[in-house]
Amino acid sequence: MQLQFSFIIPVYNRPDEIEELLQSFEALETKTGYEIVIVEDGSSISSKEIVTKFDEKLNISYFFKENSGPGDSRNFGMQHAKGNYFIILDSDVILPTNYLTEVEKSLVENYVDCFGGPDAAHESFTNLQKAINFSMTSFVTTGGIRGNKNSVDAFQPRSFNMGISKKAFEASKGFGRIHPGEDPDLSIRLWNLGFKTKLIPQAKVFHKRRISWSKFYIQVNKFGLVRPILNKWHPSTKKITYWFPSLFIIGFDISILLAIFGVNWFFYLYVFYFLLAFVVALLTTGNIKVAFMALWAIGVQFIGYGFGFLESTWAVGVLNKDPESHFPNLFFKQK
Repeated sequence: MQLQFSFIIPVYNRPDEIEELLQSFEALETKTGYEIVIVEDGSSISSKEIVTKFDEKLNISYFFKENSGPGDSRNFGMQHAKGNYFIILDSDVILPTNYLTEVEKSLVENYVDCFGGPDAAHESFTNLQKAINFSMTSFVTTGGIRGNKNSVDAFQPRSFNMGISKKAFEASKGFGRIHPGEDPDLSIRLWNLGFKTKLIPQAKVFHKRRISWSKFYIQVNKFGLVRPILNKWHPSTKKITYWFPSLFIIGFDISILLAIFGVNWFFYLYVFYFLLAFVVALLTTGNIKVAFMALWAIGVQFIGYGFGFLESTWAVGVLNKDPESHFPNLFFKQK
């Protein structure tokens, strides 16, 4: 099959991000043979003027629609795309020059109908962005599940950097209305339909994550909230590892309590873990300030996700609450 790529990029009130991303398209080794579909998801700050600047340089289409969330916007973009293989990106990523070369090479060698790629921190990122990137990608925190082919049995691509064939999109109907969580939900439904997924380690993107500590907490808390919902929808995908952040924060509280009564060994395990994380962060980033900030990012990530996971497990798993009724902020309304 001759691969014809269509990049699908939803954007909401972030024209500056789109400009950076389109500039990285201009620098790609592969100059032709793909289209770019920008879907403005009901923004009040339009990206159209920015996109127009690239009309003569890139094969690009721009659509404006009512706000209905990133999943529905990606579906909209794929419905209007001309290619037979869609590559979905978040607006806050930057492409390395070899991105499409690596994607095409991998799919030619070992074709799958859905792939994902890892994210990394660009040297121009702020210390906060680098610290959060470390927390979200390191093997000492997430186990590397966002980009380590040796740490997962079946890779669940994430929609900041994800490819899906037109055939798989049409069979699955694309993304659902839950957000976040729409990407693992789609991956699982694709498996159930007989499609295969894989990680392409070389197809990385620089994921900027323009975020604050408070926004990071909200983000990871939502990640924790949606996982028990996905476990309920797809029971065969449950894993004990999803409990790790919750058990981590419970164990930390217990270690403090034991230390008060003179039992220190459990607390020392946590001291050792954070020392290890600091060393890994320092070796990875080469920046001592980022390494210290990474420790805070790890704490925010575990607390946010852990409490969200416990709350949702109790509501959905124990009390059998309807996910959409109990957590309406996790679902976009159908337009």
